[in-house]
Amino acid sequence: MAKDKKVEQITDMEVDFAQWFTDVCKKAQLIDYSSIKGVFIYRPYGYAIWENIQNIMDKEFKKQGVENVYMPLLIPESLLQKEKDHVEGFAPECAWVTLGGGERLEEKMAIRPTSETLFCEHFAHVLQSHRDLPMKYNQWCSVLRWEKTSRPFLRHREFLWQEGHTIHGTAEEAKDFTETMLNVYADFCENVLAMPVTRGQKTEKEKFNGAEATYTIECMMHDRKALQAGTSHYFGDGFAKAFGIEFTDKNNQKTNPHETSWGVSTRLIGGIIMTHGDNNGLVLPPKVAPVQVVILPVAQHKPGVLDAANGLKNRLIDAGYRVKLDDSDNSMGWKCAEYEMKGVPLRVECGPRDLENGQCVIVRRTDREKIVCKLEDLEAAIAEQLTAVHNGMYERAKKNLDEHIFAAYSLEEAKELQEKNGGYIKTMWCGDLECELAMKEKAGMSSRCIPFAQEHLGDTCACCGKPANKMVYWGVAY
Repeated sequence: MAKDKKVEQITDMEVDFAQWFTDVCKKAQLIDYSSIKGVFIYRPYGYAIWENIQNIMDKEFKKQGVENVYMPLLIPESLLQKEKDHVEGFAPECAWVTLGGGERLEEKMAIRPTSETLFCEHFAHVLQSHRDLPMKYNQWCSVLRWEKTSRPFLRHREFLWQEGHTIHGTAEEAKDFTETMLNVYADFCENVLAMPVTRGQKTEKEKFNGAEATYTIECMMHDRKALQAGTSHYFGDGFAKAFGIEFTDKNNQKTNPHETSWGVSTRLIGGIIMTHGDNNGLVLPPKVAPVQVVILPVAQHKPGVLDAANGLKNRLIDAGYRVKLDDSDNSMGWKCAEYEMKGVPLRVECGPRDLENGQCVIVRRTDREKIVCKLEDLEAAIAEQLTAVHNGMYERAKKNLDEHIFAAYSLEEAKELQEKNGGYIKTMWCGDLECELAMKEKAGMSSRCIPFAQEHLGDTCACCGKPANKMVYWGVAY
């Protein structure tokens, strides 16, 4: 079967990981390049993954009382300028509209790089009393940031995401919700995408512009680089004061609410590819795979085979699974390679001999293990094997994470460990920006997070030797 495989078109990840990633994105028909640099076309198979992510995640948002809205695409320059720190962070990436219908606009408009200012303007219009709080909004949309470099799913000028924005009556309530949404993201990554995460807080240098605190989930890719998979921000009342957002509290006093913001993007698809993929292509988590089960009839020209295969397909569809039957005239070898490349979690093979024996064969994408299944037990067997695929993917990714976290006690040791092993390097840190910059300049690593799960590795900073009471994860990131 190896000679029939089309995976020769995919560069081995051990040879060139970046090229492997690009090859998988293109060969698995996830994405295509457009005529505009940095702007990509999401092909049906790639967009279907995002739809499944969106559908599952949206249900989790609604469990937290979040409602979906939609904000304008354009932001007046004057509105964007209202929060100084925020606009300074995004100004270099803004794309501007200056003409409308061929006429110059009185005020230029930014195509949204993010929507904090729009939400704040709206909150200021609709918030009146403490009885209106909390307001928990989210939108699914695209944003535009004029990035200098681009890479499929990881860095687009235009990309798809969700951005949640909430306002609360107290700082404590807002802080709690900031962490709640971070945990929603973390649970989603682990329980749906089979991607283990590290939860923590960003340093002052790495936090979101305009935020008081930014929390993050960091994932380790197969090449042992870090990917920021999701962030949740506590804004305090800074945005509220800048935009005049007020409400009358229980004592009939005017006060400012406290705000949060949180988001994930199609970057998650890049994370799925780089966490789980192999040299044969995609390996997709069952819960977001566009096709969970592909049915391949063996010797389909023989009487009864296609009818039986269609019967199995209909049964699995009725059971709630996403199923494809490939009855094309392509060879069996080609079909197996094609669906391996596309990361379909399970394939079901059934031929004349199988049908005579009242059975079929289930093959897992992750390890190619074949499970003989009685036809009457198919639905239960599929459920069991999809769970096994998810668990196996998570365990493999968790092993990669656990085996590539290293403690260092000096900047030089941190640099040596990173160059030798990759992964996360954990050190004690004094909290000074100078040490953070030194780690970047001399060891090539940025701070990934101050993990919630702290360890006491010593009493002094690995960079300067001053007293330190924080442990930080450092790494090379996408």
